[in-house]
Amino acid sequence: MSKTTMHNPMKVITGPNTRWSYANVWEPKSINGGTPKYSVSLIIPKSDTVTVAKVKAAIEAAYKEGEAKLKGNSKSVPALSVIKTPLRDGDAERPDDEAYRGSYFVNANATTAPGIVDADLNPILSRSEVYSGVYGRASITFYAFNSSGNRGIACGLNNLQKIRDGEPLGSKASAESDFADFTTDNDDDFLN
Repeated sequence: MSKTTMHNPMKVITGPNTRWSYANVWEPKSINGGTPKYSVSLIIPKSDTVTVAKVKAAIEAAYKEGEAKLKGNSKSVPALSVIKTPLRDGDAERPDDEAYRGSYFVNANATTAPGIVDADLNPILSRSEVYSGVYGRASITFYAFNSSGNRGIACGLNNLQKIRDGEPLGSKASAESDFADFTTDNDDDFLN
């Protein structure tokens, strides 16, 4: 465990079987006119009990550290069980999405670009190497927020480490599959 992780109880490095979905890590995107952000949905298998426990502990640490912020102008701090938290159940919230079955997920975002490295810690510069569906670790930090009446715990995206490729998620087909039926042999018919 790194010294940084030990000193910051709100920081988590996920396990290597975390799958990245909605990977928007190269260009920041604005949602509903908001501040452009980099983001990724981290799919954590429920069987990865170590990562799940670390995430739950970090959420509790962010709650305790952010009690004053969460209290705001109220007389008391709302209970952790009633505020928005980032650890969500894929079986309950995305029952029709196979990628989220048997998993929890956390949506992480940042206004600054995450560092992205491979399993050997070499920077990944090719955008085609990182896509929704790859597996890897994520460095994330949890923090309390109180904005416009919304209170809760959010997840910041720090860095990403790709461990291995995975089946691409989403409805976009690969160029190979789109054109598999159109080999150069078939094109001869067109010319005749």
